[in-house]
Amino acid sequence: MNQKTVLQAESLSVGYSKKMIVDGLTVSVSAGEICTLIGPNGAGKSTVLKTIAAQLPLISGNVALCGDRLDTLREKDISKRLSVLLTQKITAERMTCGDVAETGRYPYTGTFGILTDEDKRIVHEAMSLTGAAHLYDTDFRQISDGQRQCVMLARAIAQQPKIMLLDEPTSYLDIGHKLHILSLLRKLAKEQQIAVIQSLHELDLAQKFSDTVICIHNGRAERTGTPEEIFTGDYISALYEIRDGAYDPRFGAAEPSAASGEPEIFVIGGGGAGIPVYRRLHRMRIPFAAGILHENDVEYPVASALASVVITEKAFEPIGEDAVRQAAAVMKQCREVICCTESFRAMNQGNRTLKEQADALGILCS
Repeated sequence: MNQKTVLQAESLSVGYSKKMIVDGLTVSVSAGEICTLIGPNGAGKSTVLKTIAAQLPLISGNVALCGDRLDTLREKDISKRLSVLLTQKITAERMTCGDVAETGRYPYTGTFGILTDEDKRIVHEAMSLTGAAHLYDTDFRQISDGQRQCVMLARAIAQQPKIMLLDEPTSYLDIGHKLHILSLLRKLAKEQQIAVIQSLHELDLAQKFSDTVICIHNGRAERTGTPEEIFTGDYISALYEIRDGAYDPRFGAAEPSAASGEPEIFVIGGGGAGIPVYRRLHRMRIPFAAGILHENDVEYPVASALASVVITEKAFEPIGEDAVRQAAAVMKQCREVICCTESFRAMNQGNRTLKEQADALGILCS
């Protein structure tokens, strides 16, 4: 085993009551690395994490934590190496948020679970890191799901593990807290050399915050690689069997399918100005055409997803006569033209010509 490898799972078969859900999985995570499991609902991501955490028995294969096989370690030894944050809600009768976070120190206490001043300092620091310090004396049952997630993460951090396992750690959180939690995990991984293995449904965040991505699909690890290797081409659309739209790996965004039918409206856009119009027309289920857009224009991916027809020009090239003729032919079949820009630079003079033609035809929307 590589000296820096702290979690190693080899030929792992996982499931419930010997019913196999994922087979032949090999995972290797090094100190300081964030490894993210992605895949459709029911693929087995949570089952994999629970098995690595020793909460489910192995069907076959083996797991090693910091070089020692999982099945040779006592529960307390596992807890000192591995902290776990899963999605199920815990019952905490008559416990404050501080009490819950303090249970993260129990692997280090004596028989009676009495915390030292140092233990309490570690807990307070962990709650501050997750933004939950103000909840210390609050009844755990009286806080929101998002706040519970922050308290449970503080509990996991207070354990001071070498490895953190997190099942959908951003569930229930608003976008600000999602970014805070994942940024915090990135910081902990780098500064404290903690290995993080997590599952995420937010693909854009998985793409931005992971070192390694494992795609769980059809009962196996279908692909493993860096985000640059995974989020490319049409693979994500295939992984999630997307039928009503597509996933754009360049922006980490899913777009719905275009409205069906011949375009009724032509949108002259560019530089992002046309995007609000595209989205409004799509909500109204009005098929439209877009152009003339350079292939490197920021709005080109949105237009490609939502428009029935997109007229393009090569990147860094002035709009040519062929593109103008093609756009004009489509535009003349539309009942209305919406021009989203008033400024036409040297590379964009072809769109000025289109606007003037639309005005002459009396179909330019004022």
